[in-house]
Amino acid sequence: MNDLLAFFASVSLHDLMFGFVFYYPLVMSWVWIFGGLFFYFRREFKRPKLPVFTEAPGCSILIPCYNEEENVRETIRYALATRYPNVEVIAINDGSRDRTGEILDELVLTEPHLRVVHLATNQGKAIALRAGAISSPHEYLICIDGDALLHPDTTSWMMHHLTSGPRVGAVTGNPRILNRSSLLGKIQVGEFSSIIGLIKRAQRTYGQIFTVSGAIAGFRRTALHRIGYWNEEMITEDIDISWRLQLDAWDVRYEAEALCYIYMPETLRGLWSQRLRWAQGGIEVLLRHTTKLLHWRKRRFWPVALEYILSVVWAYGMLSVLLLFLIGLFVDLPKFWQVDSMAPEWCGLFLGITCLIQFLLSLWMDRRYERGRLLRNYFWVIWYPLLYWMLSMLTTVVAVPKTLLKKKGKRARWVSPDRGLHSHDQE
Repeated sequence: MNDLLAFFASVSLHDLMFGFVFYYPLVMSWVWIFGGLFFYFRREFKRPKLPVFTEAPGCSILIPCYNEEENVRETIRYALATRYPNVEVIAINDGSRDRTGEILDELVLTEPHLRVVHLATNQGKAIALRAGAISSPHEYLICIDGDALLHPDTTSWMMHHLTSGPRVGAVTGNPRILNRSSLLGKIQVGEFSSIIGLIKRAQRTYGQIFTVSGAIAGFRRTALHRIGYWNEEMITEDIDISWRLQLDAWDVRYEAEALCYIYMPETLRGLWSQRLRWAQGGIEVLLRHTTKLLHWRKRRFWPVALEYILSVVWAYGMLSVLLLFLIGLFVDLPKFWQVDSMAPEWCGLFLGITCLIQFLLSLWMDRRYERGRLLRNYFWVIWYPLLYWMLSMLTTVVAVPKTLLKKKGKRARWVSPDRGLHSHDQE
């Protein structure tokens, strides 16, 4: 006992925090690697090129639009080009201030499979989606953003999952980045494969998914009706709907073949706004649903919730280590508080090698969706930790107090996104 107490007394704060800051991403990287590989070889490696349907239940593609005059024609054109045999497109104009409503009214005159719903004033994406869901005559709904381009076979892959069992409540697709005209854009191409895609594969392996993609997701309307549809108060309706569905015992799946092409921010300001919103959305759902997680029946969701809680702790731990190091440059701190160096030495090399392995394997899994550009994407994604780890840390740290101080009952509204420096410059 005395030896144990002596050991803990000899451990400095630097050792504790630096150890967690290092070991958390290291452990999670290997969890994602093994989980992702298991998912890939079990569900993706050998499968038919397209699902075959003996019957084709009807589905609706919902497209909420707010100030999308530059993109809505192309989005509607791609949605109508889907090869699933029994589909309609419902575009919801959420009180747009530009020509979005006029363009939709023009398109509906020539497109028999398009319907348009106009909301008199801007209500927010959650209300727009709910209006589309209520307007649909079908049980199955495919939801995409107003600037997203749907692959012709995506609806078929979504319907393959949604019709495979009565407890499948949702399926999330595989967004791919269109704009790649800057370093930030190129890095995000790799990020969606090596980070986001791999995490979703791993999470499906151990049970639940943190969130469906807001850009491409399919739903069973019965499941949505049971939980009350999308929540208009949540800043990220996609994270909230994912948690509520799974806490209500609905299965949420990931389909890598369900491709959807999207534009992403290519400026630091736009990237900060987007990632801060994502971080705030995660904190919101964690605070709102924590008590529900305490029940034994919700245990399948514990790994995902624990993973997110640890990521928040990591952000504050990383910031603490950094601040103590900077303060120590100017002030003599007690030994227990000293952080002598930010250089991780051998462990940094080990973590760097692990990241390179993770990036390579995940890009290899996604190579068919990137037209074989494995090595080109690999070159850019290796820069990911330098910027995005710091960005993740800072947005999480800012999101916690911002969420706690958020006014109760305030409806989340649309924010015009940063869609890149040159939205049509594609490689």
